[in-house]
Amino acid sequence: MSLLIIGSIALDTVENKYGKVNDALGGSAVYASLAASYFCENVSIIGVVGTDFPKEHIELLNCKGIDTNGLEIVNGKTFRWSGKYENMNEAITLQTSLNVFAHFSPKIPNNYKSYEYLFLGNIDPELQIDVLNQMKRPKIVSADTMDYWIEGKNKSLKKLLKMIDILFINEEEIRMLTNESYIFDAAEKVLQFGLKLIIIKQGEYGSVAITKDNLFFAPIFPIKKVIDPTGAGDSFAGGFMGYVASMNKFNYEILKKATIYGAITSSFDVEGFSVEILKNINRKQIEHRYQMLKQYTQFE
Repeated sequence: MSLLIIGSIALDTVENKYGKVNDALGGSAVYASLAASYFCENVSIIGVVGTDFPKEHIELLNCKGIDTNGLEIVNGKTFRWSGKYENMNEAITLQTSLNVFAHFSPKIPNNYKSYEYLFLGNIDPELQIDVLNQMKRPKIVSADTMDYWIEGKNKSLKKLLKMIDILFINEEEIRMLTNESYIFDAAEKVLQFGLKLIIIKQGEYGSVAITKDNLFFAPIFPIKKVIDPTGAGDSFAGGFMGYVASMNKFNYEILKKATIYGAITSSFDVEGFSVEILKNINRKQIEHRYQMLKQYTQFE
């Protein structure tokens, strides 16, 4: 089945105790599409870059089977983000230069409009709504968001929540969105918008997937050395949506497996800077970690 991913494409500069990378490939659309490509054969992305964007990055995506025909290349500089980690649970932003991304207005090619699965990366909710208005109704629409949009575009975000099936959000964000301190009360409030599923990301403690009638706790895959957590949430969402699209159905059993696969693709991402590890894995390695995680958590 087909999966369309809309989000940022960036050149990141990241620094922590393990070193520093300059202008490394990043952005929500990149991390999500690479993770999804290990499950779904038909993954396409829509984003914007400047004329300074290295061609080898586009070639990498193409080599992974990712359709980049929806990628806009416009005059100017590519979106850049610079940050550092003093601990691996929180990024300190040093500089954000939106550049061509500041004027990003996604245009959905006709051959993408009938895609059955859609992931809306962390962009302005008004743009996310605009994308949905250009699409024929997909089977499953998922979206990510952040505190910046919760605070600055709250009305638009709540309008979006009525239009999607799955929301990826972290603990602090869902508390901010609902004014509820207990995450299960917060999730109940958000489900009232009509969503099928909320996945609350809890960092090193894993995630919890909550539906109207069920919930599922997913651990992280234990990594001895986290090198760079940038893109971990997007890698999770990409792995999740890639698996769902590959199965072409959505029920509780699929939800559980997708959540685990999301945790596993995220685990590969954090083992290196940028997409250094994520771009070089294979399905056999993913399945090996799936079985290991199953052993770690199985009990009677």
